[in-house]
Amino acid sequence: MKALIAALFLGLATTAEAQTIKFVTEEYPPYNFSTGAGPSGAAVDQVKLIMERLKLPYTIEVLPWARAFMLAETDPAYCVFTTGHDAERDRNFQWVEPLLIDHMVMVRQAGSAIAPASLEDAHQYTVGTQREDFSASYLKEHRFPKIDYAANLDSSLKKLLAGRVDLLMTSEKTFESMRSEGKPVEAALVLEGKLYGIACHRDFPRDIVAAMQYELDRLIGNGTQDVIFKQYGLKPNASLQAEK
Repeated sequence: MKALIAALFLGLATTAEAQTIKFVTEEYPPYNFSTGAGPSGAAVDQVKLIMERLKLPYTIEVLPWARAFMLAETDPAYCVFTTGHDAERDRNFQWVEPLLIDHMVMVRQAGSAIAPASLEDAHQYTVGTQREDFSASYLKEHRFPKIDYAANLDSSLKKLLAGRVDLLMTSEKTFESMRSEGKPVEAALVLEGKLYGIACHRDFPRDIVAAMQYELDRLIGNGTQDVIFKQYGLKPNASLQAEK
């Protein structure tokens, strides 16, 4: 195993000699968001640690999600995160995961009487999401008739609090972060758990993907990932590992 890993890392210098790896993400706190010092968040911190270990040139840019996703689909130099992994996306990317394991949750404004008893019952409501987001794919797959698309999570949240949408689709960890920040929201319906990771273009160098996966596995195995989650007020992935 050690010899295999050594050979893998030895090949990286040649593969990436003239290539800067371009990571793109979105404004989606607490996982990825802009600060005066540059991109930050629980997922961004993991990507930075991975790349510091690999010693490869890279950039991280925060963009509207639809544009970030499109770049990773069409340009072999790009990877996009934090990306929900589903059957439709599986064949379009190479994956490094999990940056997190999380449930999806439908969120309502605090005090709202909206209380769907099931996914089917939620079809009667207008649900807010972001263009090309994992939750948007989920809503379309489950034939939701009234989907409201926004450029980012903040816009969707503002629509929810203004009464322009009935429900907002997001991850449970993000919902917990909203609550800790004092946002007037409540969980209306908790859905199944999902994996989220780094999605790289199909023609992105496979040895670099393998090396990134090795380093992410190390972060998870030595407890660094859960330490990062705690720094952002998030529960560790360990509580959801059984649902993978």
